[in-house]
Amino acid sequence: MRQTAHPALRATDPAASGQDARSLARAREQALAGQPLDAAPRAVIGESWSRMLRLGLDPDRGQDPDLLDAAEVEHRRRETGLADVLVSLRETLTQIVRDDRHVLVVTDAEGRVLWREGSAAMRRQADRLGFDVGACWAEDAVGTNAIGTALAARRPVQVHSAEHFVRTHHAWTCASAPLHDPRSGRLIGIVDLSGPAASFHPHTIALVSAAARLAEAELRAAHLEALDRLRTVASPVLARMPGPAVVVDRNGWTAAASGLAPSARLLLPRSPAGPRVWLPALGECAVEPLPGGWLVRPCTEGADGADRGGYTAVVVDLARPGHAELAVDGRSGRWSHALSPRHAELLLLLAVHRQGRTAGQLAADLFGDAERKVTVRAELSRLRRHLGGLLEHRPYRFAETIRVEVRLPEDLSLLLPYSDAPAVRRLRRELVDGPAEQSAAAAVLSLRPAAPAPRPSAEG
Repeated sequence: MRQTAHPALRATDPAASGQDARSLARAREQALAGQPLDAAPRAVIGESWSRMLRLGLDPDRGQDPDLLDAAEVEHRRRETGLADVLVSLRETLTQIVRDDRHVLVVTDAEGRVLWREGSAAMRRQADRLGFDVGACWAEDAVGTNAIGTALAARRPVQVHSAEHFVRTHHAWTCASAPLHDPRSGRLIGIVDLSGPAASFHPHTIALVSAAARLAEAELRAAHLEALDRLRTVASPVLARMPGPAVVVDRNGWTAAASGLAPSARLLLPRSPAGPRVWLPALGECAVEPLPGGWLVRPCTEGADGADRGGYTAVVVDLARPGHAELAVDGRSGRWSHALSPRHAELLLLLAVHRQGRTAGQLAADLFGDAERKVTVRAELSRLRRHLGGLLEHRPYRFAETIRVEVRLPEDLSLLLPYSDAPAVRRLRRELVDGPAEQSAAAAVLSLRPAAPAPRPSAEG
């Protein structure tokens, strides 16, 4: 007796639809010719074919491959956060990958291949399709396929044989499932299993979906651990607050609160740091950056009518060669962060250029080469993880509500003495020779503290 397909597979399993490769190929040819279809494909496939026809994609070869370089791939791997769950995905899918009939692929939210694993023979077959690290497998690049169609449909998808829009992919079968960031709900990538059409199995899609859910559970557990760490920062900060306050992470999830009962998550604006920000749950608030999150306080005015929100003061301390430090002083207390030589260079340049610098401009400042944007983005990504809302991007800059000071060495020729960045070398020369009124050196001197300030403690 013929078994009925499980409901979860009916929308994703080509075998469940009763179509073989020949009928799929005929339906595709009829769709390309604008003819009535003898047998319509599954809805998810038919909708994708319609998108490809409207797009005018070449059904025989798709688009020419456009691979990302290795530096950009590494940058995207860090930005997605998916490297943290790669081990989980491998462990879940390792047996099926080891059978030498599949490749395991993880992409970012644009369909760019970030990782690809499988036997040497399978990787060589994938190479012939341009299915390599750095390649784009969104629908508008390679037509209907499990990765691109899962991105478009926002759900798990299995694509088999002639369901692929591009003819050269008909010898393959693939199953993909989306990966979401549990902190924001944002789609961050795709996990995919692909192999020769003969390796098709109706339950592959269920296996890939399970692997994606396990990976998301691991990300969720890591998020809860990060919230626990933020609570250790929040406790002494909230103990000093004279009124109600809440500490949330960078995505608005509540770590701790004092004097109020906020929801599990606050809806924060894109760049929330400022003396006054209106939040739907709490009304007008002061939002101040903390290591790993934000301190949020409903705004109140004292008897004198003065706003108690206040600005955050930042000191980029470069007074001791080889010991650069960022010190932050706000209503939440004082905290500091030791700076690597590269991060000290970046913060000095951003202090000089308060209007902001693009990645290309900073690359020229640091390396004399505006094309080294990927390196700059990677360094700023690391820096922003430590400093949170102190820094904004597009362009990169200190937040407008941050008051920035630069502490210089007494001997100005010792400003970041080991730096060979063109902009820093130029700045040192200007400081020593005597800056013109509009020079970068004059901008730095205007930011210099009038007198040495007490060094902030590392608390908070």
